[in-house]
Order: sequence, then C-alpha cells, then structure tokens
Amino acid sequence: MTETPVAKQALFDRLPPPWPESLLPAIRARVHASGQRLVVLDDDPTGTQTVHGLPVLTEWPVEALAEELQQSPVFYVLTNSRALDAPGAVALARDVGRNLSEASRRTGRPFAVASRSDSTLRGHFPSEVDALAEAIDGARAGRACYVLTPYFAEGGRFTIDDIHYVLQGDTLVPAAQTEFARDKVFGYRSSHLAAWVEEKTGGRVKAADVVSVTLDDLRRGGPAAVTRKLVDAPAGGAVIVNSAVDRDMEVFVAGLLEAEDRGKRFLYRTAASFVRVRGGISPKSLLAAAETRSEGEAGGLVVVGSYVAKTSEQLSMALKVPRVDAIELNVDALLAGPESGGETARAGAEVSRRLAAGEDVILYTSRTLRTGTTAAETLAIGQRVSRALCAIVQGLATRPRFLIAKGGITSSDVATRGLGVRRAMVLGQLLPGVPVWELGAESKFPGMRYVVFPGNVGGPDSVAEAIRLFHRS
Repeated sequence: MTETPVAKQALFDRLPPPWPESLLPAIRARVHASGQRLVVLDDDPTGTQTVHGLPVLTEWPVEALAEELQQSPVFYVLTNSRALDAPGAVALARDVGRNLSEASRRTGRPFAVASRSDSTLRGHFPSEVDALAEAIDGARAGRACYVLTPYFAEGGRFTIDDIHYVLQGDTLVPAAQTEFARDKVFGYRSSHLAAWVEEKTGGRVKAADVVSVTLDDLRRGGPAAVTRKLVDAPAGGAVIVNSAVDRDMEVFVAGLLEAEDRGKRFLYRTAASFVRVRGGISPKSLLAAAETRSEGEAGGLVVVGSYVAKTSEQLSMALKVPRVDAIELNVDALLAGPESGGETARAGAEVSRRLAAGEDVILYTSRTLRTGTTAAETLAIGQRVSRALCAIVQGLATRPRFLIAKGGITSSDVATRGLGVRRAMVLGQLLPGVPVWELGAESKFPGMRYVVFPGNVGGPDSVAEAIRLFHRS
C-alpha cells in the first residue's frame, strides 16, 4: 500500500469487523494469577493518558522500586528520556534496568517492562530499549524481539496495512508526512513500520524480516493466530502490530501472553493504549467535575512549552478564554541573558502577582522555535527554556488552584523540577488522552490537581476547554 493520505471512514469501512468478544477480563485474570508486575518506563509523562488509579514514580532507587513491586500490579517510572541525548538516555535505561532487577531479586516479584514512547514515533529507539534489555537480561538480551505498538486511538494514531497514520481532521495522514517526522532530534523518513524499523536500527533489522501482526490476524484469526506468529518470530527481530480499535489490542495482548508462557521473550516499545490492555485495566469515563475541582481563592496556572503546531493553535484559542491573563516568556531574551537572569524573574513575578490576585494565568514561551545547528544544540536550547519555566513554578509563593502543563517534556520537568514530585497518583483523564495527577505529600503543593496535557493531543479548543472545566462556576 502506498503512503498517501486517506479518508478515515473510507479506510475503516473496508476493514473486517473487530473480534466479537472482549478479552480484557481474561487478560486481567491471567495477569493477576501470574503475580507479574508491569513496570512502564515513560519517556515523558503523557504515557499515563489511558489509565487510572496507578502510581507514577519520578525517581528509581532500588528501595522505592521494591516497595512499588510489592504493592502495585502496574506502575509508571517517569524517565523523561526524550529530553536527553542518546548517551544520556542509554545510561539512564541501564540504571533503571539494574535497579529494577535488584528490586525484583529482593522482593521475589517478577516483572515485565514496557518502554512507553511517543505515538508519533519519536524517541531513542532502539538504543534505549537495547540498553534496558542488557541491564535486565544480560547475555540473554539478544533472545528477545521488539514489539512495536504505536496505536493510540485517543490521539488519532492508527496502524493499518503496516502504515502508521496520524488523524488530521477526517483524514489519516501517514506519520512521515507530518511535522513529527521532521523533528530536529527524532526525525524519520518512513511511515511503513517495517521500513521504519530498518531505518532506526541502521539496517540491523531488515524490513523484509520484520513480522507483521495484521488486522486479518487479529480480527479473523484471533489470539491463536497472534500466538502462532509470535512463537515463530526470530530472536533479535521485530514485530509490528496493526490496530484500529482497542479490541485489536486486546486480541494481540491475549496472544502475546500465551506466547510468553511458551517461553518467548519480547521487548515492548509502545504507545499508551498497549499499557492499559497489557495491565488488564478497564476503561474509565472522563473525570467528573467533583474529581477535578480544587478549593481556594488563588488563580489557576497553565504552562505552555510545547512547540508543535497543534499546541500553538490551541494556545491561540486558549488566549481568548474570558478571565484568563497571558504572560509570555520571551525565549530570545532568555537565551541572551544569564540562566537566572531578568526574563525569568520578570515573568515569574508577574505570574505570582496575578495568581495571588485570583486570576487564572497562561504562561507560554514565545512561539518562534529556536534550534541549534546540531541535535545536541537543539536539545540544550530546549533544556534551558524548560529550566526557566521550572524556576518560575518552583518560585511560586501562592498555591495555584490547578496547574495544566502543555507538552510532554514540559510537563515532566515542571512536575519533577518545579514541583518536586517523587510519587503521584493518576486519577484519570480530564479530556481524551489528557491525564490528571494528584500530587504526593512530598511535592511543593500536596494534593494539587496536575494536568499533563500532551503537546500533540486534542483539537483546537482543547486547552481552552480544560481551562473552562477548572473555572469557578
């Protein structure tokens, strides 16, 4: 199939019907009986966008991991590795992998790991996953096979005929034809996942050798067909998973668990939807108003750091919401001065003043994206801007009534550096694909509702809608 945009409904109409029965109860029972924990290493906090009632750790000492393995069937470890360069991401993955292995040894709890990454194919693949496998499995690491499942319906990400699509309006656009593929750090050329694997592995895994779990396998063959394909998948190879609805993911996971019971080893590189199904977690409706409202007279804060076009469009709509003030952090002024210089201090003082006055505030970075001549320079610029945003949040004297952070890396840095979060609970979703955390007692603002708003999720009015949901009636 050629990589061309296609009307979503026209493509979906020609697909066979999904598998007729829900397999989630059987998956849940099987996971529970095994006693195996699912540990999700999240390269930014947006991986929590399909789950609820689960903890998120932002640090990973052995003691903390051991405690979580004892009490939580599924939990997240926020690595934020997408904000690092490749050597940094590899070193971090090895550190987490070693600590997880030691925590498992101490507690006797077995675990599986999902490397949760961006549904638009950005991230440190395969280096991050390879390093994790080496740290956990040592010499056995080469026996494992990559499982790639970037499907994420809430964000409009579908894989059909091995091509990964991004929904734009009513049209499915091949991912390589979107702005995400032109990322200065994580760009790529192919939307066909087998070719993408060959591209990202530098030819180590050839496209012709990649195993495809097709929609025919899932919808006509069922779990048994999936198991047969996975059992035959070569060690050190890759499996790509087609999915258009959550039921497809249920069928795949049911077959995957059976293949693993037969001794096959897999490395999961996934988007958010796989995690919910692999953990046996039931869907939950969007959070009710009572679950999101916070008391107090102070204003709420929205921090916008993401630069993708969707974010800028959403920002322009949010700035039109009545009774919301806007404060721009001028990136050129920030980069021209010292790290702790006047631009950060100016913006921070203004945010604090308006919050204390009971006004809701949008703090946003100027919209012209500044990049370096190399990927490393571009990352360094982004890190400096993020540090300024975090310094502003860290310096707040007034507790905001709520805090919305727009952008994956932005929301991670604000949580860990700005708010000092070490453990939070995922309450659920404010909007589809937009998780809400309740901050832990150790944080700057214990119990505060913290909204992790991915940069590439939502429609034009979504950020404005999120603000309105928090507005006082």
